[in-house]
Amino acid sequence: MRLRFDIFFSISQTPDTSGHTPSESEMFSNFLDQAEKADELGFGVGWVAQAHLSTEVQKGNSKPVVPHYPGEVGLCTDFFQVAQKMFARTKRMEVGSAVMSILASGGPIAQAERVGSFLALHGLDQNESRKLHIGFSAGRFEFMARPYGIVPRDIVEEASWPALRGQIFYEASEIFLRLLNGETISTEMIRDTTMTRDHFRSEADWQAVQAAAVELHGLDAPPESIEIAPRYNFEEIKTIPQEWRRDLLNLVIGSHDPTLQMEVNRWRPVQVFNLSITPPHIIDATHERMAETYHADGGAWTRSMMPRTVMVFVNDEEGLTAEERSAAARSEANAALTTYWNALEGTLDPAKVEKAADNAVIGNVEEVAAQIRERFHPDDRLMCWFDFFNHDSARVQRNMDAFMNSVVPRVNGGDE
Repeated sequence: MRLRFDIFFSISQTPDTSGHTPSESEMFSNFLDQAEKADELGFGVGWVAQAHLSTEVQKGNSKPVVPHYPGEVGLCTDFFQVAQKMFARTKRMEVGSAVMSILASGGPIAQAERVGSFLALHGLDQNESRKLHIGFSAGRFEFMARPYGIVPRDIVEEASWPALRGQIFYEASEIFLRLLNGETISTEMIRDTTMTRDHFRSEADWQAVQAAAVELHGLDAPPESIEIAPRYNFEEIKTIPQEWRRDLLNLVIGSHDPTLQMEVNRWRPVQVFNLSITPPHIIDATHERMAETYHADGGAWTRSMMPRTVMVFVNDEEGLTAEERSAAARSEANAALTTYWNALEGTLDPAKVEKAADNAVIGNVEEVAAQIRERFHPDDRLMCWFDFFNHDSARVQRNMDAFMNSVVPRVNGGDE
């Protein structure tokens, strides 16, 4: 086997390290140019970040989730329209969402319909073999799902949040996957949600939920379990179109919850995303678990089924020595990463960040190749992020070129 290389597009309209913020049209034009270049260079899947609603405006909300993030975290609010453009302008590269919230944009039913509708058209050509990769999650930024009703409905749910939000994602995932299977389903057929002490990090958190239940329901004693009403209520439904090519769909869940990773594979093959900052022991444990629980229709589990994000800061600019390129790459990485962590202040667990290793490869082409060989398994799939706080599209494309033509041959022993 050999390392496989995909590419990640953030389309993030934020000031870069020079303070420059492109217009929306510039952002989209740069993105599509980079997608064409990625296709020419041979990247396997072009993964596109998805976002919803203005990050800037949410700063004024009562509970802003990214209060320090400058600009807009992403401009891809309709992955399927973007995917259509990408397929039309490329020849070999496949397309994926990284990741699509199934709690926003109308919820799991609407999202399942969009998948089927897209693939009904994409698969009309019987010679079409390029897959649509649907990475899905609850959504990193909670404010994007709130307008769609993903908010606490009573004091018990208020006390249970965000543990309950995770359980809503369980419910939504089952609905989404079973509709993609072509099933006819109703609320009565979907899992029940029951909250217990196991769902909470501390005894104090659970006791607060128990107290809310006593108050809401007039109980005589704290309950050992609490039934939560379904979030999605509907009689029998089935999405249309129905006869689309499911062989062109690949699903990937964006969740570190081991139980959920196994649960979704009850319904159909669902692979797993892992960020580059995920500790190695969690990555290894995920591979072991998925080898046992991956849905049989997906075949045998392989490491390439878990794409791993890696920020790439490579410098192969003309007129510089290898040492100068190395120093320049480190300077560029430091500026970008400092801007990023400051922007996300308060949204990440500092302990996790401190323990997280290998979230970027940095240096000249020789150094980047060496870091990849050292840090990653030869059967891994890397989702390379080049446009990280960098709006110089020509430079981004030169970095992509240097990576695929100078780094990858060094990594894979000349086998591209």
